[in-house]
Amino acid sequence: ETFFGGAQGGGGGRGPRPRSRRERGQDALVRVSLQLGDVVFGAHRDLEVDTAVLCETCQGSCTQPGTSEVTCDICHGSGHVQRTVRSLLGNVVTSQPCTVCHGHGTTIPYPCGTCQGQGRVRARRTVSVDIPAGVESGLRLQLPGSGEVGPAGGPNGDLYLEITVEAHDAFSREGDDLVATLEVSMPDAILGATTTIESLDGSVDLEVRPGVQSGDVLTIKGRGITPLRGSQRGDLKVGVHVVTPTRLDHKDRALIEEFAKRTKAPKPRLAEHQQGMFSKFRDRFRH
Repeated sequence: ETFFGGAQGGGGGRGPRPRSRRERGQDALVRVSLQLGDVVFGAHRDLEVDTAVLCETCQGSCTQPGTSEVTCDICHGSGHVQRTVRSLLGNVVTSQPCTVCHGHGTTIPYPCGTCQGQGRVRARRTVSVDIPAGVESGLRLQLPGSGEVGPAGGPNGDLYLEITVEAHDAFSREGDDLVATLEVSMPDAILGATTTIESLDGSVDLEVRPGVQSGDVLTIKGRGITPLRGSQRGDLKVGVHVVTPTRLDHKDRALIEEFAKRTKAPKPRLAEHQQGMFSKFRDRFRH
């Protein structure tokens, strides 16, 4: 078998082109933890990313300053060599990448000492990003061109932000709504009351109407989450949980017994509807 430099295609056509040293950089993934308030209003983050950046010494040329690549002596710049194998059917000519220049068509006699001829180095850099309202755990946001720079100063890959939303002590998310539970004492449930809660927007006054029941939902319009693709915020839905006292002294017990007699309170019984209390409570949040 015989090797020839400067491969040409059959019939005088052009052979394979040399492979560029410049390649697209890899994509990168960064995990970002958010508070629920960040989901409601959006957030700004300055992220420290360990990534590949352009070599400042050679500016991606891969060579020492003042030097340059030279044409490969073996393939004469084609990046490939022809291989001729003699067989019973005659000579068979194939093309393969040049093993000296690795298919690039050029060699680097004096590689950059900073990046060892790669055109890029590892470094930490800051990426500033505005995270929109409405994101949720598991969502990945794509930042085109913010990933690793490619070999020999090739174009950057993309940066992906994987979102994790931390649990809140008082509020949780149902679609674009925020939901919470309001504990109401038995006297306030009977007589009604006005109370102030701290929402993610600030203080909100709530009217608890007389006779409110566990499972009732108080809705505050426009205090929920702005959807990721939209502008109209969801609602804040506060479910009522009437707290029954568990410790009564003799005087309190006598008052409750007198109240039961005066109102002719019925004995405990099964409700007529088939839907369970917990399902009813859940469905009210969803409407």
